[in-house]
Amino acid sequence: MRIKKGDQVEIIAGKSKGKKGQVLKVFPSLEKILVEKANLIKKHVKPRREGEKGQIMEMPAPLDVSNVMLVCPHCKKKTRIGYVIGDKSKKRICKKCQKEIN
Repeated sequence: MRIKKGDQVEIIAGKSKGKKGQVLKVFPSLEKILVEKANLIKKHVKPRREGEKGQIMEMPAPLDVSNVMLVCPHCKKKTRIGYVIGDKSKKRICKKCQKEIN
């Protein structure tokens, strides 16, 4: 998977199209990611103790990786990700500015 936890991404498809956010969690086996403040769903939570009230919480739902693009930290444009294989390491690069992405 080319997108990692902590990357800044922009959503290019779906109900949250155009929003930018940081990747909170990655699910490689499902090919999905969790992006902060994007693809929000409402979850009804039951009260746990007596006297406590139930509530409706908004929380992010996982997005498919194909619906997001990485925002390059150097050129600030949404871009595809390439790889350069050096001596003993494989590094991600921006396809637009050719700089290394950490």
